[in-house]
Amino acid sequence: MELRAAVSRLRRELAAYPAEFRDRAIAEDELSALAAMAANGAPEVPRMRRSLLLIVGSIGSVSALTSPLLAVRAAVDVFGNAPRPR
Repeated sequence: MELRAAVSRLRRELAAYPAEFRDRAIAEDELSALAAMAANGAPEVPRMRRSLLLIVGSIGSVSALTSPLLAVRAAVDVFGNAPRPR
């Protein structure tokens, strides 16, 4: 539930952000992927972390989106660390 709420908030704030930036589409695509994983109820932690990294890389320098971005990160962290490959 926390992940869905955090992703929804960031999606809304990104949509309302007036300035365009080069990697906006990447952030929107990855937020859609996170929303789909949250809706399915069984998200894949490695995929969630990859999406988070892509989102941070895409919008990390937009200070107006820092708070909702940190909320998404905290929600992803709730799922714990991904198992390490052997």
